[in-house]
Amino acid sequence: MEYKNQTENRAFQEMLQAAVKRLQNRSGEEIAAKSGAIFHSSRNTIEILSFYETIEIQLPGFHINSDMDEWHYLILLHYLDMADGTEGSQKLITFGNLKDGLIRGTRFDRTAEQKLEKLLQDKDPEKIQKACTSLGAEFIETKADLCAVFPVFPRYSVTLKVWFADEEFPVSGKIFLQDHADHYLSVEDAVTVGEVLLQKLSEAFSFLCS
Repeated sequence: MEYKNQTENRAFQEMLQAAVKRLQNRSGEEIAAKSGAIFHSSRNTIEILSFYETIEIQLPGFHINSDMDEWHYLILLHYLDMADGTEGSQKLITFGNLKDGLIRGTRFDRTAEQKLEKLLQDKDPEKIQKACTSLGAEFIETKADLCAVFPVFPRYSVTLKVWFADEEFPVSGKIFLQDHADHYLSVEDAVTVGEVLLQKLSEAFSFLCS
Protein backbone atom coordinates (compact mmCIF):
# COMPACT_ATOMS: atom_id res chain seq x y z
CA MET A 1 0.00 0.00 0.00
CA GLU A 2 1.28 3.46 -0.84
CA TYR A 3 0.87 5.98 1.98
CA LYS A 4 2.15 9.11 0.29
CA ASN A 5 0.70 11.14 -2.54
CA GLN A 6 -2.95 10.21 -2.23
CA THR A 7 -4.01 13.67 -3.39
CA GLU A 8 -5.03 12.40 -6.83
CA ASN A 9 -6.74 9.31 -5.46
CA ARG A 10 -10.43 10.18 -5.74
CA ALA A 11 -11.66 7.37 -3.49
CA PHE A 12 -9.19 8.37 -0.80
CA GLN A 13 -10.24 12.01 -0.99
CA GLU A 14 -13.90 11.01 -0.64
CA MET A 15 -13.10 9.00 2.50
CA LEU A 16 -11.17 11.95 3.90
CA GLN A 17 -14.00 14.41 3.24
CA ALA A 18 -16.57 12.03 4.76
CA ALA A 19 -14.47 11.65 7.92
CA VAL A 20 -14.12 15.42 8.33
CA LYS A 21 -17.84 15.95 7.73
CA ARG A 22 -18.79 13.45 10.45
CA LEU A 23 -16.45 15.12 12.96
CA GLN A 24 -17.68 18.64 12.17
CA ASN A 25 -21.07 17.74 13.65
CA ARG A 26 -19.51 17.18 17.08
CA SER A 27 -17.91 19.38 19.72
CA GLY A 28 -14.18 19.44 20.31
CA GLU A 29 -14.77 18.75 24.01
CA GLU A 30 -16.71 15.55 23.29
CA ILE A 31 -14.18 14.28 20.76
CA ALA A 32 -11.28 14.89 23.14
CA ALA A 33 -13.04 13.29 26.12
CA LYS A 34 -13.73 10.06 24.24
CA SER A 35 -10.40 9.82 22.41
CA GLY A 36 -7.99 10.83 25.17
CA ALA A 37 -6.91 13.91 23.23
CA ILE A 38 -6.73 17.46 24.67
CA PHE A 39 -9.06 20.21 23.47
CA HIS A 40 -7.82 23.79 23.65
CA SER A 41 -10.97 25.91 23.50
CA SER A 42 -9.04 29.19 23.31
CA ARG A 43 -7.41 28.08 20.06
CA ASN A 44 -10.19 25.73 18.92
CA THR A 45 -7.63 22.95 18.43
CA ILE A 46 -7.36 19.31 19.40
CA GLU A 47 -3.92 18.12 20.51
CA ILE A 48 -3.13 14.42 20.22
CA LEU A 49 -0.01 12.30 20.53
CA SER A 50 0.68 9.79 17.75
CA PHE A 51 3.85 7.69 17.88
CA TYR A 52 6.57 10.22 18.72
CA GLU A 53 4.77 13.37 17.54
CA THR A 54 2.27 15.79 19.04
CA ILE A 55 -0.31 16.62 16.37
CA GLU A 56 -2.43 19.77 16.51
CA ILE A 57 -5.73 19.64 14.65
CA GLN A 58 -7.37 22.94 13.82
CA LEU A 59 -11.16 22.94 14.01
CA PRO A 60 -13.60 23.23 12.28
CA GLY A 61 -11.70 22.14 9.16
CA PHE A 62 -9.66 19.45 10.97
CA HIS A 63 -6.42 20.58 9.33
CA ILE A 64 -3.19 19.34 10.92
CA ASN A 65 0.16 20.97 11.63
CA SER A 66 2.08 17.90 10.48
CA ASP A 67 3.33 16.44 7.22
CA MET A 68 2.27 12.92 8.26
CA ASP A 69 1.37 10.72 5.33
CA GLU A 70 -2.25 10.86 4.32
CA TRP A 71 -3.22 7.32 5.33
CA HIS A 72 -1.97 8.08 8.84
CA TYR A 73 -4.03 11.29 8.76
CA LEU A 74 -7.14 9.41 7.64
CA ILE A 75 -6.93 6.79 10.39
CA LEU A 76 -6.37 9.59 12.91
CA LEU A 77 -9.68 11.15 11.82
CA HIS A 78 -11.38 7.74 11.96
CA TYR A 79 -9.98 7.21 15.45
CA LEU A 80 -11.39 10.55 16.64
CA ASP A 81 -14.73 9.67 15.05
CA MET A 82 -15.08 6.13 16.44
CA ALA A 83 -13.55 6.61 19.90
CA ASP A 84 -16.12 5.93 22.62
CA GLY A 85 -13.92 6.19 25.73
CA THR A 86 -13.84 2.44 26.46
CA GLU A 87 -11.02 1.46 28.81
CA GLY A 88 -9.00 -1.58 27.86
CA SER A 89 -7.29 -4.23 29.91
CA GLN A 90 -3.75 -5.45 29.44
CA LYS A 91 -5.03 -8.33 27.34
CA LEU A 92 -3.58 -8.50 23.83
CA ILE A 93 -5.28 -9.87 20.74
CA THR A 94 -4.23 -10.62 17.18
CA PHE A 95 -5.68 -8.74 14.23
CA GLY A 96 -7.60 -11.90 13.37
CA ASN A 97 -9.38 -11.66 16.73
CA LEU A 98 -10.85 -8.27 15.87
CA LYS A 99 -14.54 -7.95 15.09
CA ASP A 100 -14.88 -8.90 11.40
CA GLY A 101 -11.17 -9.73 11.46
CA LEU A 102 -11.40 -13.40 10.54
CA ILE A 103 -10.35 -12.88 6.91
CA ARG A 104 -8.74 -9.44 6.65
CA GLY A 105 -7.15 -9.52 10.10
CA THR A 106 -5.89 -13.11 9.89
CA ARG A 107 -4.37 -12.41 6.50
CA PHE A 108 -2.57 -9.38 7.92
CA ASP A 109 -1.27 -11.41 10.89
CA ARG A 110 0.47 -13.74 8.42
CA THR A 111 1.71 -10.90 6.21
CA ALA A 112 3.08 -8.98 9.20
CA GLU A 113 5.03 -12.01 10.44
CA GLN A 114 6.58 -12.48 6.99
CA LYS A 115 7.48 -8.80 6.68
CA LEU A 116 8.92 -8.69 10.19
CA GLU A 117 11.12 -11.72 9.54
CA LYS A 118 12.63 -9.94 6.52
CA LEU A 119 12.80 -6.58 8.27
CA LEU A 120 14.48 -7.90 11.43
CA GLN A 121 16.95 -10.32 9.90
CA ASP A 122 20.59 -9.30 10.32
CA LYS A 123 19.56 -6.58 12.82
CA ASP A 124 21.20 -6.89 16.22
CA PRO A 125 19.04 -6.48 19.36
CA GLU A 126 20.44 -3.02 20.09
CA LYS A 127 19.51 -1.73 16.64
CA ILE A 128 15.98 -3.16 16.92
CA GLN A 129 15.54 -1.45 20.29
CA LYS A 130 16.86 1.86 18.94
CA ALA A 131 14.46 1.75 15.99
CA CYS A 132 11.51 1.13 18.33
CA THR A 133 12.64 3.89 20.70
CA SER A 134 12.80 6.37 17.82
CA LEU A 135 9.08 5.75 17.25
CA GLY A 136 8.17 6.50 20.86
CA ALA A 137 7.91 2.88 22.04
CA GLU A 138 7.97 1.83 25.68
CA PHE A 139 9.40 -1.55 26.62
CA ILE A 140 7.81 -4.06 28.95
CA GLU A 141 8.89 -7.45 30.30
CA THR A 142 7.23 -10.47 28.68
CA LYS A 143 8.26 -13.96 27.63
CA ALA A 144 9.41 -12.49 24.31
CA ASP A 145 13.02 -11.32 23.98
CA LEU A 146 11.79 -7.78 23.30
CA CYS A 147 8.33 -6.29 23.73
CA ALA A 148 7.76 -2.74 22.47
CA VAL A 149 4.49 -0.85 22.92
CA PHE A 150 3.89 1.90 20.36
CA PRO A 151 1.50 4.75 21.33
CA VAL A 152 -0.29 5.04 17.99
CA PHE A 153 -3.04 7.13 19.62
CA PRO A 154 -3.82 7.85 23.30
CA ARG A 155 -6.13 4.84 23.71
CA TYR A 156 -4.83 2.72 20.85
CA SER A 157 -1.43 1.09 21.11
CA VAL A 158 0.26 -1.60 19.04
CA THR A 159 2.56 -4.13 20.70
CA LEU A 160 5.50 -5.69 18.88
CA LYS A 161 6.99 -8.88 20.30
CA VAL A 162 10.35 -10.02 18.96
CA TRP A 163 12.18 -13.30 19.46
CA PHE A 164 15.84 -12.97 18.53
CA ALA A 165 17.60 -15.52 16.32
CA ASP A 166 19.35 -18.49 17.90
CA GLU A 167 21.03 -21.65 16.65
CA GLU A 168 17.70 -23.24 15.76
CA PHE A 169 15.38 -20.43 14.66
CA PRO A 170 15.65 -17.16 12.74
CA VAL A 171 14.50 -13.89 14.27
CA SER A 172 10.71 -13.51 14.32
CA GLY A 173 8.15 -10.96 15.35
CA LYS A 174 4.41 -10.55 15.84
CA ILE A 175 2.24 -7.50 16.40
CA PHE A 176 -0.79 -7.30 18.66
CA LEU A 177 -3.57 -4.92 19.62
CA GLN A 178 -5.33 -4.28 22.92
CA ASP A 179 -8.61 -6.08 23.47
CA HIS A 180 -10.67 -2.86 23.24
CA ALA A 181 -9.31 -1.93 19.78
CA ASP A 182 -12.71 -2.44 18.10
CA HIS A 183 -14.04 0.56 20.04
CA TYR A 184 -11.61 2.87 18.25
CA LEU A 185 -10.95 1.64 14.71
CA SER A 186 -12.46 -0.75 12.17
CA VAL A 187 -10.51 -3.82 11.10
CA GLU A 188 -9.57 -2.07 7.83
CA ASP A 189 -8.12 0.88 9.74
CA ALA A 190 -6.43 -1.44 12.23
CA VAL A 191 -4.64 -3.17 9.36
CA THR A 192 -3.61 0.24 8.01
CA VAL A 193 -2.18 1.06 11.45
CA GLY A 194 -0.16 -2.14 11.30
CA GLU A 195 1.11 -1.29 7.82
CA VAL A 196 2.03 2.24 8.91
CA LEU A 197 4.01 0.77 11.82
CA LEU A 198 5.89 -1.64 9.56
CA GLN A 199 6.67 1.21 7.17
CA LYS A 200 7.91 3.43 10.02
CA LEU A 201 10.11 0.62 11.36
CA SER A 202 11.59 0.10 7.90
CA GLU A 203 12.34 3.83 7.64
CA ALA A 204 13.85 3.85 11.15
CA PHE A 205 16.20 0.97 10.26
CA SER A 206 17.21 2.72 7.04
CA PHE A 207 18.02 5.87 9.02
CA LEU A 208 20.07 3.93 11.58
CA CYS A 209 22.02 2.19 8.80
CA SER A 210 22.75 5.38 6.87
